[in-house]
Amino acid sequence: MTFDIPASAISETFLAASGPGGQNVNKVETAVQMRVNIYALRLPPFAFRKLRELAGRRMTSGGELVITVREHRTREANRAEARRRIDEMLTAAHQRDARRIKTRPSRAAKARRVDSKKRKSNVKKMRGKPSLD
Repeated sequence: MTFDIPASAISETFLAASGPGGQNVNKVETAVQMRVNIYALRLPPFAFRKLRELAGRRMTSGGELVITVREHRTREANRAEARRRIDEMLTAAHQRDARRIKTRPSRAAKARRVDSKKRKSNVKKMRGKPSLD
């Protein structure tokens, strides 16, 4: 599922990257830091909460999601990877968790549990030293 993120919600900054690139790495700024304004995406409340949870430290207090990619040798590849990661995170945020239904143990289940506890108790009692009665 791909999302149309408005251009006004994204800002890109290019940084000098450590990593692959040989001597080129010292001269060219290939790493990309992408900032997405989450409020501009107009996410439903459940997706917004889940995205904040998924993002963790990558979410600023101002509501910006910050993704930094420095894996590839070119700006274009790093930019594409950053967009892929943002898309992946938004897709995960839109997945609703299954609603948990509270259940109670049945009377028979409670009885089985108590019976097994009594059985174990008897086994442990028999482990002691025999009494001379």
